[in-house]
Amino acid sequence: MSRIGPALARRKALIAYVTVGYPSIDATLQTVPLLADWGCDVVELGIPFSDPLADGTTIQAASYRALMNSVSPETCLETAERLRRLTEIPLLFMGYYNPVLAFGMDSFCHASAAAGIDGLIVPDMPPEEGAELEEACSGSGLDLIYLLAPTSSDQRVALVAERSKGFIYLVSLAGVTGARESLPQGLEDFIARVRRRTTLPLCVGFGISNRGQAARVARVADGAIVGSRIIQLMDGHGIPELRTFVSDLRNALDMPESKDSPGVKQPEDSKETSPGNAGQR
Repeated sequence: MSRIGPALARRKALIAYVTVGYPSIDATLQTVPLLADWGCDVVELGIPFSDPLADGTTIQAASYRALMNSVSPETCLETAERLRRLTEIPLLFMGYYNPVLAFGMDSFCHASAAAGIDGLIVPDMPPEEGAELEEACSGSGLDLIYLLAPTSSDQRVALVAERSKGFIYLVSLAGVTGARESLPQGLEDFIARVRRRTTLPLCVGFGISNRGQAARVARVADGAIVGSRIIQLMDGHGIPELRTFVSDLRNALDMPESKDSPGVKQPEDSKETSPGNAGQR
């Protein structure tokens, strides 16, 4: 049985994203167990890729740097295996289809499960084309998690509700990851539309980078996914600032009825003015 279901059943989930090998493998090995200790319920391990279509400049830059550090899918598998010995929380691979296909779908899924991975998120794999990967995941005991966007048709929502495992990844906006001053006004309606179709947990990503946004998500969804701000804080800001940020989000998810405004603007230093700044997942 996957670790994902029980983890998301405990409380509003905080799901963190890190790019494997950014800024180094040692940093990944150090940070992921700390994220678990600070209140993250699941960690996505991003497999570096040269053309990350869904990602803004922060994750693009992190992928590029990791690739320059010779991080490969094999490196990611080795890192996941080492992390599994350090933490018990669910670990997911988030990566694009080409590296999985090049590795071999059955081989990659088998190796991922052996390394302690619980599921896959493949953003450029639509459910209409995912039968073979679904079969490979199922054969290895992995959950294949599909994405939905606000522009998804009712037909696509129904299809993803039927085929996704573990949870459904709700993209909060149309477009790539990127810093936003507030989450879209129609977010609640989008979540309600999907909720009517499924009993799976619904977790929201793209744009969450402060406690007000996390609290708003917690009021209507089952979890918040945060990536780019974490990556930004991993590079040169130090452990204390990252711990404060994650703890702040944890508190917001645990107490969503706080006074935090649902449309809180992001701090100036999180706006995406350079590849080192946050394009928020």
